[in-house]
Amino acid sequence: MPPDAAFGELGLPVPVVQALRRAGLESAFPIQAAVIPDILAGRDVLGRAATGSGKTLAFGLPMLARVLPGGSAPGRPRGLILAPTRELALQIERALDEPALALGLRLAPIVGGVPIKRQLTRLARGVDLVVATPGRLADLVDQNAVALDAIRVTAVDEADHMAELGFLDQITALLDQVPDGSQHLLFSATLDEAVDTLVHRYLRAPVSHSVDGAPRATPDRTPRSSNSNAAPVADTANPAVAQYLLHVRKADKYKVVSEIAARAGRTLLFVRTQFGAEKLARRLREAGIGAADLHGGKSQNRRSRVLAAFADGRASVLVATDVAARGLHVDDISLVLHVDPPADPKDYRHRTGRTARAGATGTVATLVTDDDRPEVTGMLAGLGITPVELRVGPGDRELSRFGARAPSGRPVPDPAAPPPTETPGIRDTRETRGRSRPSEAHRPHRRKRSAN
Repeated sequence: MPPDAAFGELGLPVPVVQALRRAGLESAFPIQAAVIPDILAGRDVLGRAATGSGKTLAFGLPMLARVLPGGSAPGRPRGLILAPTRELALQIERALDEPALALGLRLAPIVGGVPIKRQLTRLARGVDLVVATPGRLADLVDQNAVALDAIRVTAVDEADHMAELGFLDQITALLDQVPDGSQHLLFSATLDEAVDTLVHRYLRAPVSHSVDGAPRATPDRTPRSSNSNAAPVADTANPAVAQYLLHVRKADKYKVVSEIAARAGRTLLFVRTQFGAEKLARRLREAGIGAADLHGGKSQNRRSRVLAAFADGRASVLVATDVAARGLHVDDISLVLHVDPPADPKDYRHRTGRTARAGATGTVATLVTDDDRPEVTGMLAGLGITPVELRVGPGDRELSRFGARAPSGRPVPDPAAPPPTETPGIRDTRETRGRSRPSEAHRPHRRKRSAN
């Protein structure tokens, strides 16, 4: 199948193709064109694809077709997708929602951090395909709220990250309950020893497909980038990304970050720690930049508000730990800045994959001090990346290629803060904020309360 085949040529049900067309999707990306026919044919598939390559639709669309015949009994889904994080599971569910609706199929995300009662209710009504994190699904299996004995096809997404998070025992315990004759799909950005364990144990004569880098833009998917001074491509694995290494003095690091964060366009900043994410986002807001922070220590409601604010533009900057390196898909992230370089090459690849997604172009920059330089340059060399190296400081002309500018200096509120609530009889403090308090002579006389 040619890498730029139309979805209508891949054997997908007509309602699915029509749903994709309504969403403006006509041509399949390489990983989609490669694996969809094999999955539709019932083969086990092992797919290696870089983040941003379109693999969610690659396995999700044919899975919908595979579970289409018949109906699901209460608590007995016929399709299962396992994902490592809540964000990725919810993203997969959103991506498949319209195609599933077109086929009359019911999806349900089964993830932690949200009320379990709601999930129990949905399962009791009957669900065709479940998108789950291993921990919450295992809990519901233990409660006899869901059984896996009717599963026809299972997909494990981000298998390498699942292993890194210590989910391997939970995954095998769940897959052992799936019928022997069911179809297994395994997708991973990297294939290592832990992933091999799953492959050898569950996949039968799998068809392997490997696609490096994000897909190139096609005529109906024009590249998007707010950076008009993009550097020459320096990453052979992902030619849609321009890579920079910015050498900065420790004393100048925060000012340089602030100027880059003040740029126009959606910007993602990565730091190492939860405290670091909160602190940097707060300092950026104090400088006049609409920044929100995301890390694993936040509640699901808070994480959802942060992602919504970043996606709809209320927050132009997201400061995140590696919890956002996988599973986060927000359109038009034109710049990823490694404020703190990652410790692991895999994390670098996944962080980088937040930009230049689905045919777009993007820019990635890494800040390094003299202390960081040997480790970071060695990591990039091992990844086959030859970045454009610049020495920068606050106000440098070189920063203009990223759209950097001086922040306003006027503090702004947290764009992801929950909406204020009013208590009856108490005036909203927003009404009086900024007004001077009336003098004693002008205050209304208050009656004393009775001792009774």
